[in-house]
Amino acid sequence: MEKNSTSPLLQLRGVARYFDISRPWSERVIKRQPKQLLKAVDNVSFSLNRGETLALVGESGCGKSTVARLIAGLYQPTIGNIIFEGADFATLKSRADWAPLRRRMQMIFQDPYASLNSRWRVTDIIAEPIRVHSLLTGKAVRSRVEELLTQVGLSSNDGDKYPHAFSGGQRQRISIARALASQPEFLICDEPTSALDVSVQAQILNLMKDLQRQRNLSYLFISHNLAVVRYLSDRVAVMYLGRIVEIAPTQQLFAGPQHPYTRMLLNAVPDLEMTGHPRPPMTGEIPNPLSPPSGCAFHPRCSFANERCRREVPELKPVSGESSAACHAVEEGRLP
Repeated sequence: MEKNSTSPLLQLRGVARYFDISRPWSERVIKRQPKQLLKAVDNVSFSLNRGETLALVGESGCGKSTVARLIAGLYQPTIGNIIFEGADFATLKSRADWAPLRRRMQMIFQDPYASLNSRWRVTDIIAEPIRVHSLLTGKAVRSRVEELLTQVGLSSNDGDKYPHAFSGGQRQRISIARALASQPEFLICDEPTSALDVSVQAQILNLMKDLQRQRNLSYLFISHNLAVVRYLSDRVAVMYLGRIVEIAPTQQLFAGPQHPYTRMLLNAVPDLEMTGHPRPPMTGEIPNPLSPPSGCAFHPRCSFANERCRREVPELKPVSGESSAACHAVEEGRLP
């Protein structure tokens, strides 16, 4: 069957991931305690198009990395569907079923040194996906590794070294080369530049943009750095306490954020231009995810919250242009 090039590459439909963190069964029986579930991700839905970069932002603990691990297949969703180019993850039961998708999607981690095997030479690290997926054999593997090293801005001779011989930026280039070795279409980038110096961050980001143009790659880019997100992404999804509260094209979101939480995040960015505009300070803390607030989880920190916000969970709905937000105040036009 011919693939529809206009359909999304990746779709998440009502995806949730709950972790059972209950005390042992015997202790719960004695103390008459119920099971305790941590809702790390709750009812998340979005799509990602070919050649697009979708950024996922939010405060620490909001569920960004859990979403990344769900898409990578490291976690199984409690409920919901993850569909990659027509293949529903729920139908993949065996390692053989997963193998074709493993080749087509790869992950770049936050700490490049921790994600590289310190006992392997760089050649072996990059060659592993090629050998596992039987893409090349013999001397062609070494030639491909040298080509990938050159493509990410390293020397072909660097393959004989170990990871400890490189700087942080060079290690992240090795991680990118390894991710590209299986010829993927989709890369999950979990804070790939946060551990690097600013100048090195710029080099890695430019490299990622160049590779995206050359290979028509799609990125899910997770970051706390809104400046990086604005530079690299096409669309931005904002998460709060396991849910997406706003999703919009990058320029539209930065020019006119809809959700009060998105506004709070943008107001926290230092005003280097010294515009003099009033910038309300961030207030409150993220609630305990084990006992989240009723209704909208953001309402204890929101100055626009009313009784409906405290009672009813808002749904993600279109609000302006291509933007969607999960907010009763936005829906009712109560925001200035």
